[in-house]
Amino acid sequence: MVLQWIFVLALLAAVLVGLRRRRTGLALGVVALLLVLLAGDGPLPRWLLSNLERGYATRVDHWGQRNAIILLGAGTVRGDSGPLEPGLFAHGRMLRAVMLYRDCKQTGAVCAIEVSGGDARGLGESEAQVYARQLLALGVPKADLLLEGRSMNTWQNAQFSAPLLAQFHADRLVLVSSATHLRRAQLYFGHFGIHATPIRGDYLTASPSWLPQAYNLTLTDVALHEYIGVARYHVYQAMGWNAASKHAGDP
Repeated sequence: MVLQWIFVLALLAAVLVGLRRRRTGLALGVVALLLVLLAGDGPLPRWLLSNLERGYATRVDHWGQRNAIILLGAGTVRGDSGPLEPGLFAHGRMLRAVMLYRDCKQTGAVCAIEVSGGDARGLGESEAQVYARQLLALGVPKADLLLEGRSMNTWQNAQFSAPLLAQFHADRLVLVSSATHLRRAQLYFGHFGIHATPIRGDYLTASPSWLPQAYNLTLTDVALHEYIGVARYHVYQAMGWNAASKHAGDP
């Protein structure tokens, strides 16, 4: 995303200079260079991420009698051989969900992990199925897994999880995802009446550098994707394009 903007700005600058509109062209060229430095050297992604990730805990203070830990997917990948595996950013989320599950079980309460994610990349198996296989290997009983395998994005994660969680009748909900993703996920889940305690599975930080780094550019894209998702929700809500919102307890 950022690289595309930089490329477009640089291209426009070159075209304008070629058309002898040098002052405007040079101004756009300076903007493109500043964007490269701010994003690639770290200041821009650091600022964007600090606003997204601030304030999320890694533990739950107290559990209810019936608890559901909502684990959001982060894609799947096909390795050199064998079945599909969770994507890179899924591992921190899964680890956190299992840690929370074990902590919950120690209280003697009813605890379950709801795994939400479909086959968005068309690889032949839903994220929910792939992650469930990993969770079983980590010692989570099949009876304590709730699978939602239709959703193609975060909005549908919330939409399709709502009836499944309503059937479970949890009195405590916990939402596990990457720290960068939690603000948008909370917004979407809240729209469908799911008010869960947010818990971060991983935390991203920019890498300060004198020279632009692809890593920092990638983090800028990650952060901008989340901000755009939040803004889009509010625009759609204002235009009446979102599905009808629900309150806790609605059928």
